[in-house]
Amino acid sequence: MPFEPDTLEQLARWSGRSEEQHDVVTPQPMRALAATLDRAAPHDGVLPPLWHWLYFLPVHAQSELGDDGHARRGGFLPPVPLPRRMWAGGRLTWHAPLRAGDAIVRRSTIASVTHKAGRSGDLVFVVVHHDIEAAGRVALHEEHDIVYRDAPRPGDAAPAPTAAPADAAWRRRIVPDPVLLFRYSALTFNGHRIHYDHPYVTQVEGYPGLIVHGPLIATLLMDLVQRERPDAAVRAFSFRAVKPLFDTAPFEVCGQAADDGRTAELWARDAEGHLCMQAVAELT
Repeated sequence: MPFEPDTLEQLARWSGRSEEQHDVVTPQPMRALAATLDRAAPHDGVLPPLWHWLYFLPVHAQSELGDDGHARRGGFLPPVPLPRRMWAGGRLTWHAPLRAGDAIVRRSTIASVTHKAGRSGDLVFVVVHHDIEAAGRVALHEEHDIVYRDAPRPGDAAPAPTAAPADAAWRRRIVPDPVLLFRYSALTFNGHRIHYDHPYVTQVEGYPGLIVHGPLIATLLMDLVQRERPDAAVRAFSFRAVKPLFDTAPFEVCGQAADDGRTAELWARDAEGHLCMQAVAELT
C-alpha cells in the first residue's frame, strides 16, 4: 500500500508551499479560444471569465514527462503515488478585469493535502490557492481542487450516476469531437494523453473514449451564461466535476437564472441525462 504513515507525513509537508509565475495577457490565445468556442473574439480586449487558464501554462521539458503525458510527480505539487489525477472543481472570485497587454503575476500556495480511504481506494485531495495580480492589484482569486486516485480494480462497480435537472431554461448541445479536445489541449499546453490519444486512453487507462477536459466543460458552462446573459458580469463562479464526459456522444450544457437574476445554476449532462458537472455563477 502506498500510504504508510511516513508517506502521508511527507505529503502533508507540501502544505504552505508556494510559487510565483509571470505572464502577459496576449491576444492570440484569446482569438484562438474564441474560434474554438464558435464565438467572436472579445472586441474590447477584456479577458472573459475562466480564459485566464490560457496563461501561466505548465511548460515542462519533454524529458520531464511521464508515460501519461503529465510532468513527473514532485516539484510544486506533491508527489502523490496514485496513478490518476483529476481537476475536480474550484471556486473563483473576480475583483477587477484582466485585459490584453496586462503584465500579470500568479502567486500560488498549496492550502491543504488530505488523504481519504474509501470503497474505491485511496484518494488524496490537494487544494491550491491562486491570486492573479495586474498593476499590483489582485484581479482574481481562485481555489483549485485536485484529486488523485487509484486506478479501478477488476470487478469494481461504477458509482451510481445522478440524474441531471430536467428544467433547463438554457441549453446548448456540444459535440466533443477529437478536434475540439485537441485544440483545447493545445491552447492550454496540456500533454495529458487521455484527452487526445485514443489507443492510450482506451487500452491503458481503460476508459471508453477520449475524456473531455474538466476546465473545458467549466468554460462551456461559463460561455453559456455569456451567451444568455451578455449584459451581466460574473462576480464569482464555483464548479464541481461529478462524472466524466467522453467523445463517444454529444452532451449538453444547461442552466437557468434565479428569479432575481443575480445567480445562475448551471450543469452539464451526458446523452443519458446523467449529471456530469454542476456550477453556480454569481452575476452583477
